[in-house]
Amino acid sequence: MANYLPAMAAFAGFYALMALGLNLIFGLAGMVNLGLVGFFAIGAYVSALLTVSLHWPMLAGWAVAALFSAACGAVVAVITARLKGDYLAIVTLGFAEVIRLIASNELWLTGGTTGISAIPGPWRGEVSPFAFNLIFAAIVWITVCIVGLLFGRLSNAPFGRVLRAIREDEMIAAVAGKPVLAFKVQAFALGAGVLGLAGALYAHYNAYIAPDGFQPLITIYVVLALTAGGTGTMRGAILGAILVMFLTEGTRFLGAAMAGLKPVQIAAVREGLIGATLILVLYIRPQGILPERPRTLNLEPR
Repeated sequence: MANYLPAMAAFAGFYALMALGLNLIFGLAGMVNLGLVGFFAIGAYVSALLTVSLHWPMLAGWAVAALFSAACGAVVAVITARLKGDYLAIVTLGFAEVIRLIASNELWLTGGTTGISAIPGPWRGEVSPFAFNLIFAAIVWITVCIVGLLFGRLSNAPFGRVLRAIREDEMIAAVAGKPVLAFKVQAFALGAGVLGLAGALYAHYNAYIAPDGFQPLITIYVVLALTAGGTGTMRGAILGAILVMFLTEGTRFLGAAMAGLKPVQIAAVREGLIGATLILVLYIRPQGILPERPRTLNLEPR
């Protein structure tokens, strides 16, 4: 249990980073992105290859992973510029599957289904497993705080106000003279960069990555985290990630209270409880636990 808690704190941080990236793309700009795990995988593989094969420092690997993921996000945004809603969701979901298939089949680059192992971690092997988990959890959450603060500033800056205008009605934003495509590409690139950074951190924490570790279920969890926490708010994204991690991991201990059930039945009960809890949260708080505050202009005379 001593190692388990900081490990779960680190994974909650990975989800929080991904929720922050999605919040900028979807929560502020209104672009549906179901390819989260694809950018997450890109960041993981880029950093792993640079540090394992080319022996780059970890910080350099993390930075390049974020930049490369951001560049991929910009390309995807340009290609899908005319798509909206369900069509954009389908294309981004397909993008994530393409990335996973490439990772599975390009043996010369990714190792295929064997994956990449011996990915270095900060002070791994020099400190106890508990200390390593604690150190990495601290690194992840410091990163979450920095990204959350920066994105919060962007959200309240003119950049964030333009993104909200595009989310509400991009035609009106264009008529107002805003370069809609440029803002959408920037938002998508920034969000994808954070997703790639989360993937890089995950790779160095786990020490091993393989295509099977980047399933669409991760995207679903992150979308649920943002929806439950509050779309459009950075605090809501972080809170939702913590909530989803608490539900998915906390229900693992229910097996001891259900000794008469088979493992398959216990798993079904777990999924049912997670789903019921999230439905209840969204029923009570349809806009999320920490919803975005309405921004209206008061035109009444003083």
